[in-house]
Amino acid sequence: MGYYLGSRALPMDRPWAADNGTQYPANWLRLSSTADRDAIGVTWGAEAETWDQRFYWSPTLAKQLDDKTETVDGVETTTTGLKTLWKSKQNDIAGSLIAPSDWRIIKAKETSTNIPSVWKTYRAAVRTSCNTRQTEIDACTTVEALKELLFGSATITRQKTDADGNGVVEPDTIVDDDANEVANPVAGQAVMETVANPNIATAWPTEPS
Repeated sequence: MGYYLGSRALPMDRPWAADNGTQYPANWLRLSSTADRDAIGVTWGAEAETWDQRFYWSPTLAKQLDDKTETVDGVETTTTGLKTLWKSKQNDIAGSLIAPSDWRIIKAKETSTNIPSVWKTYRAAVRTSCNTRQTEIDACTTVEALKELLFGSATITRQKTDADGNGVVEPDTIVDDDANEVANPVAGQAVMETVANPNIATAWPTEPS
């Protein structure tokens, strides 16, 4: 909870300025009356909702995933979707990874020497990773899946499964330190494991040392 001027959170015990440039001292919020605050539009409320503006217009409104072409008044207009934008970003990333080693290629060409194989392999791997990541982006069917693909955690915690794909749970009994079978205090609870996140994008290769 806190004070807000429109959607802007106001700091307590610090000077601040209104949108019109009026300056307020650090103790103004504590000393002001309700009428004083109402007069300039200061309100009290919950912290404003935040959202990832790369993928959403608001906390509940996702941006457009695919390109969309519409014809309005005889004019065809295409709105670029998130997939196209993020595929383009992969090209930018690949270029930034390859650029620092461009001089090695130029030097080899100008001196008629062989390009170091480790750098040839690395540069090819960057391009392959870029293509793969773009394919993975294309395969996303929701904005949530796209965000997870690009920015999800490297690992996730999930319930273990057996050979048949059934969730594993704690057994009813366990063997204690004295080799006696006793009741399991967590019987029936899911057995969890931490594994690599299967829903994140192919990693970029590491530059040779």
